[in-house]
Amino acid sequence: MGLLSTIFGILCGFLNSIFSLFAFGIGTSIGLVIGYYAFINALPTDVEDVKVCPLVEEDLETLQRLIPEIPLWVKNPDFDRVDWLNKFIENMWPYLDKAICATAKNIAKPIIDEQTPQYKIQSVEFETFTLGTIPPTFQGMKVYTTDDKELIMEPSIKWAGNPNIIIAVTAYGLKATIQVLDLQVFGIPRITLKPLVGIFPCFASIFVSLMNKPHVDFGLKLLGVDLMAIPGLYRFVQELIKDQVANMYLWPQALEVQIMDPEQALKRPLGILDVTVVKAVKLQRKDLLGKSDPYVKLNLREEKVALKKTTVKRSNLNPEWNEEFSFVIKDPATQVLELRVYDWDQVGTHEEMGLNVVPLKDLAPDEPKVLTLVLLKTLNPNDPQNDKPRGQLVIELVYKPFKEDEMLDDIDDSGMMEKAPEGTPAGGGLLVIIVHEAQDLEGKYHTNPHVRLLFKGEERKTKRIKKNRDPRWDEEFQFRLEEPPTNDRLHVEVYSTSSRIGLLHSKESLGHVSINLVDVVHNRRVNEKYQLIDSRNGRVQIELQWRT
Repeated sequence: MGLLSTIFGILCGFLNSIFSLFAFGIGTSIGLVIGYYAFINALPTDVEDVKVCPLVEEDLETLQRLIPEIPLWVKNPDFDRVDWLNKFIENMWPYLDKAICATAKNIAKPIIDEQTPQYKIQSVEFETFTLGTIPPTFQGMKVYTTDDKELIMEPSIKWAGNPNIIIAVTAYGLKATIQVLDLQVFGIPRITLKPLVGIFPCFASIFVSLMNKPHVDFGLKLLGVDLMAIPGLYRFVQELIKDQVANMYLWPQALEVQIMDPEQALKRPLGILDVTVVKAVKLQRKDLLGKSDPYVKLNLREEKVALKKTTVKRSNLNPEWNEEFSFVIKDPATQVLELRVYDWDQVGTHEEMGLNVVPLKDLAPDEPKVLTLVLLKTLNPNDPQNDKPRGQLVIELVYKPFKEDEMLDDIDDSGMMEKAPEGTPAGGGLLVIIVHEAQDLEGKYHTNPHVRLLFKGEERKTKRIKKNRDPRWDEEFQFRLEEPPTNDRLHVEVYSTSSRIGLLHSKESLGHVSINLVDVVHNRRVNEKYQLIDSRNGRVQIELQWRT
């Protein structure tokens, strides 16, 4: 009995503990539920809605302190977001870098050449000119629409780049190098493209102005010494540049970069002028030991197109050519055809034998006209040298205006392919080489470039242009061939010759290129810019034509 009493007591104690825990759990749960509903009912019911305030001008200063680099398109609704433009510039920056640097050097060169004499500076050369690998970013762009033929843009530009610009200055026989690096430029320029025309790139000029003083910061080293570390010089140079740039280009003043002649760009081609150089009569002898070797140059005065030339007639004072040429005419009321007769010389310059001009306004449309021009020394009617007989030039002209449905907006005179002159071998043709221009030529001692052509053992040369890294010749050379030059190459070399007698380095090569002529035989015409070998950035533009 005692054992059963003990077991019964333990069982009752255990059941009492179980019921106590169960009661605690139920009581706690009921208390939490009652407390939650009591708390909800005790909250006030008159809570006000949250106020939403728009951004106003007074808040911008505070907002800028909170978010220092907020884009302009967020702050100003007139500026559009241009993330696509930043992506485009990022991908194109290696190529834009070269193009911008070349344009900047072309703009700076005449300004430097004009200013250096008064400071007794002998030369200023760009040894290195690159804008680095970090492109600028556009924080937004504002675009204006006007009734004029123009496009106006105001981009917000921020650029913290890593350019490397090294300028070598020579004065009093001493040479110093200046290096510009770690450039920062913040500003809002106004870029105006005008006038808008129907010829690619669809605008004639670019005008750049500044709407406010830009922020400019950079490092400057002279002979390897950081000049910006000099106390007080940093702020002085920075403020000086801001003031100078603002004085030159602050709106409404502008920097103009001409892309094409605006007057010519706005003119549409109106017709074709066909010219036949028939013959010359009673030319005056220029060679002391024999007759002259005449040829004729033709061009439209004040037009930037390649000269056209007849073949050379050896030892003949009454030559006959019967060679045809064509020109695109844009303004027959003002354009003038100029003809000059030269005596070809193998050594030295070709001597001019006479010239004359034909105003196109004197030609009736679609009516052939034969003219016998008296060759003159100059175009001055009062020049007594014109009284001396120089011979006559016979030509045939016909101006063919386009009909309204034949008007061309994008025809180019250089695209007119002529036929080879009479006498050209049936299986061969005429190889025409036009040396247009060169860019970024660099001479170690001087840059007075001319182009030397070597083809089938025969050498031809352009004229020399003094002190020019981007010369333009537009000179034409012709080779009459018995067969197409499909397996031949044209050797082109750019030379610089010094104008000083006795100079140690009187002649130096600025680069060369060898051109395979098979393409011009198949395509009839090739006009390309060739990278010069043994030149850092030099290029030469050569146009090749194969006429049959």
